[in-house]
Amino acid sequence: MSRAQQRTSRRPRRPARRTSYRLLAGSVLTVFVVFFVLPVLWLLLAATKTDDQLVHGQPLSFGSWSTLADNWHALTGFQDGAILLWLGNSALYAVVSLVITLCLSVPAGYALAMTEFRGRKTLLVATLVVMLMPSATLVVPLFMELNAVHLIGTMWSIVLPYAFYPFGVYLTYIYFSTAVPKDLLAAARIDGCSEFGVFRLVALPLATPVIALVGFFSFVANWTNYFLPYVMLPESGQLPVQVGIGTLLSSVPQFNPTVGSLAIERPQLALATLVAITPVLVVFLFAQRFLVSGMLAGATKE
Repeated sequence: MSRAQQRTSRRPRRPARRTSYRLLAGSVLTVFVVFFVLPVLWLLLAATKTDDQLVHGQPLSFGSWSTLADNWHALTGFQDGAILLWLGNSALYAVVSLVITLCLSVPAGYALAMTEFRGRKTLLVATLVVMLMPSATLVVPLFMELNAVHLIGTMWSIVLPYAFYPFGVYLTYIYFSTAVPKDLLAAARIDGCSEFGVFRLVALPLATPVIALVGFFSFVANWTNYFLPYVMLPESGQLPVQVGIGTLLSSVPQFNPTVGSLAIERPQLALATLVAITPVLVVFLFAQRFLVSGMLAGATKE
């Protein structure tokens, strides 16, 4: 058989391979849709239904806007608007911690990247170890430390641990080590700029993408943290929304048969979950341009 005939005999196999690849990709996407998209869609639609419609109606059917409004009024009326108080607490804890995190993480990452000192590698290794540890393992030591300084039950028992963000330090260290031109910083020093001036006038404006990235990750970690506020804050009026949803869950008769007539229903619990995740989605939508550039900034060396 000649070479031309061999090439001709091989050509029909390529469309078959492409078809199999497309079928495989379609199957994977279908699995992702079933496991990730459908539950979110069900949650969105659950807030528009009554409890009876949620149980006996079509799972992916829309209820009504009036039912959604009724669920909202019932949710905000629970414990005299406790959900709004919890949202305010979460915003306060997350924003104050975020400001402290940025004021500490960015200079710390710059110092680790630009200076050589004894114990620098040890400090970097310690930062990595703490970053990889699950946050739940640090709750008991933090409780003992904060209890020793009489901060349990105060805002600072949440804000100070949140502000300690090793991942932000390491992320800014990687950025300043790889993405910021060293010659540019050296030129600023030759022109008479102090080290603080080099950081404030040259390095900091260039670090806008990584600052946005650290800020977003810090805000999400602060907003979604559950175990630490659950341990540190004894009063309902101090709880963030993530812990408050646990209180709502215990007030649903289907999960806790001992509750009385003032209990909330499952559609209102679904609405509370949507309200709790909305701030994270809003922050992501406004910050996504900086997030993409920040993720790619340290991908290549100078």
